[in-house]
Amino acid sequence: MVRIATRAEELGYHQVWTFQRLLYPVGHEMGPVYRAVHDPVVTLAYLAGVTTSIRLGVAVLNMPFFSPPLLAKQLATLQTVSGGRLTAGLGLGWMPEEFTASGVDIAARGARGEEYVGLLRTLWSADVAEHEGRFYRLPASHQDPKPDPAPPILLGGTAEVALRRAGRLADGWVTSSREDLTRIDERAAVVRQAAREAGRDPDAVEIVCRGVTRFAPAGRPDRRPLTGSYEEIRADVADLAARGSPRSSTTSTSTPRSSPPAATPRSRCAAPRRPWRRSPPAPEPDQRMVRTAAPSPGRRPGRTGRGRPPRTGTAWW
Repeated sequence: MVRIATRAEELGYHQVWTFQRLLYPVGHEMGPVYRAVHDPVVTLAYLAGVTTSIRLGVAVLNMPFFSPPLLAKQLATLQTVSGGRLTAGLGLGWMPEEFTASGVDIAARGARGEEYVGLLRTLWSADVAEHEGRFYRLPASHQDPKPDPAPPILLGGTAEVALRRAGRLADGWVTSSREDLTRIDERAAVVRQAAREAGRDPDAVEIVCRGVTRFAPAGRPDRRPLTGSYEEIRADVADLAARGSPRSSTTSTSTPRSSPPAATPRSRCAAPRRPWRRSPPAPEPDQRMVRTAAPSPGRRPGRTGRGRPPRTGTAWW
């Protein structure tokens, strides 16, 4: 993980992301990449110490598996030690076995998530945080130090109600890796319309699009989006951005190749295979994720990390 993150930063990637998987039930068909997954908060804290400017993201942490004060404290600390580089993707969870193991009812996840997001922001901003709700109760308490600034919250989800929730409450929406990429413009429009109806700036809502990338020879007649040659995949990413996904992320399954792909300043679509000198040699991961990003419509370029300008690509693992 150090090799991928530091190499991505050296090449100018915009962000490095990971994901959460609490359990892998016996006999499940998720696939081997989900069998052995490190804790994402610990992983990103570790990477914060070996990088300086690349942003750090997770898609997603499932809120029901944490108490709100615990996750608020963890994310606030990660935001501080990383120098303000965290993007917090949050979800509701979907696997019954993980809910059972966490002692949480899987019902009413949407309402629970709405209450949870509000409580996180209260803990990050109020001198005295106090809450009495349907799912959570917080006695009047201090929780310091506060993150400054608070990390942006992106909500996951696939149902239309989840998209509208992201537009109403969050700083953005992060898609499932199984999202139908041919409809991303329609889906992004739902998120932005919900933001508009809530009195928020729809152009300030960040859309993170995830999609499985598979490298193959160019020109295949049955080619699906984000598959094929690096040039074809770069063109697909640009098309996604034009159709409503200002920040387009892709997950990629590693395939053998003789040399790393050429990288351009605006689109880098794979992490090189060369070992990075700051970490010992390691076996290739089963799956890597890579992202390229374009600026959100109407949003002026900002600054990220420790005073560095934002970068234009993102590596996942």
